[in-house]
Amino acid sequence: MQEEYSLDMTMRISHEAIYRYIYVLPRGSLKQTLIKALRQERAYRRKKYGRKGKPEETRGKIADMLSIEERPAEVEDRTVPGHWEGDLIMGKHKRTAIGTLVERTTRYTILVPLGKSKDASSVRQAYTRAFGTLPKEIAKTLIYDQGKEMSEHKQFTIDTGMQVYFAHPGSPWERGTNENTNGLIRQYFPKGTEFDKVPIREIKRAQRELNDRPRAVLRYKKPDEVINKLVALKV
Repeated sequence: MQEEYSLDMTMRISHEAIYRYIYVLPRGSLKQTLIKALRQERAYRRKKYGRKGKPEETRGKIADMLSIEERPAEVEDRTVPGHWEGDLIMGKHKRTAIGTLVERTTRYTILVPLGKSKDASSVRQAYTRAFGTLPKEIAKTLIYDQGKEMSEHKQFTIDTGMQVYFAHPGSPWERGTNENTNGLIRQYFPKGTEFDKVPIREIKRAQRELNDRPRAVLRYKKPDEVINKLVALKV
């Protein structure tokens, strides 16, 4: 019988601990080797600071934000599915975009065609439709950066029942699952892609292939089969 999907918490280490080790502790050639192994290959990892030593705000404030620090404990340890991370991947000259939504426990990915309609109202409606196809048991929260496209988060919560939590500015590792998935998505849609010219069927084909791809973190199961099993257990 195929091994049941489970999470052994004694065998897990947080992404924050891994990043801290890679960027802080090693020196010389070892550090360069470890950074090279990261998907993004960033040489540094730090927040931007303003003149008074406080994190620099690079985007306009969003009203009534809930910080990522206020999210439920179950989100951090991934023991309970239904908690998502979201972002936009921008097209050429930032004129177009697609939305990327990734479930933290199963790595199940939803790609949301947006084209030129990437304003807050359009993104809210598109994300609401995307989550409307899922059982509510696996659509509980959404972690997002402080992009203005999520400024209608309160209405999004009313529409979906999903609470939105916002990551700190300049802290992409707080949405590490989404960031890593965006790297995979870029293999399909490299920088310079004009998303208004990409057929929806091509975007959805990329989504299907991502969810049909065995993942080491899932013990080489596919996101599709893991999330489908969870949905079946909820029925």
